[in-house]
Amino acid sequence: MSQPNKIAKMVHKLQSLPLGGRLLTLAMGRMIPYVGTSGLEVLEMTEDVVTIRVKNRGKTRNHIGQVHAAAMILVAESASGLVVGMNVRDDSLPLIKSLNTKFIKRSKGAITATARLTAEQKQLFAQEKGDLPVEVLVTDESGNAPILVEAIWAWVPARK
Repeated sequence: MSQPNKIAKMVHKLQSLPLGGRLLTLAMGRMIPYVGTSGLEVLEMTEDVVTIRVKNRGKTRNHIGQVHAAAMILVAESASGLVVGMNVRDDSLPLIKSLNTKFIKRSKGAITATARLTAEQKQLFAQEKGDLPVEVLVTDESGNAPILVEAIWAWVPARK
């Protein structure tokens, strides 16, 4: 994408301010209320990569003391959706098509999800509509990947 979209412009503006990272997390929570409700923290947000963390705390913990499966999926879906959101045309609406998750091992501590787009993938957003797989790496505090995620995102023309 040659010109940043509205979301990318807002993100760049917020990141230039003091406490920009905190402001970015608050702004994402207002744009996507469930992100704010769940206490997700935006660590990095560019057109190429988005990294989000969810802490292992009471609201996100399961019965065995680790981050709940639903919270792990949420952080992966949110990171992948935000990296798509940073690139999709302003006249388009991003939609999740599928999110396949395999649980590999128990997690330890906070969960971090990093979603990436390649230069080739970003060129696809010039099209009016389409879909693409988004690479998402989900890790815990020990650096292990407790889940494997495959996210497929689409974009369609937004209704007027």
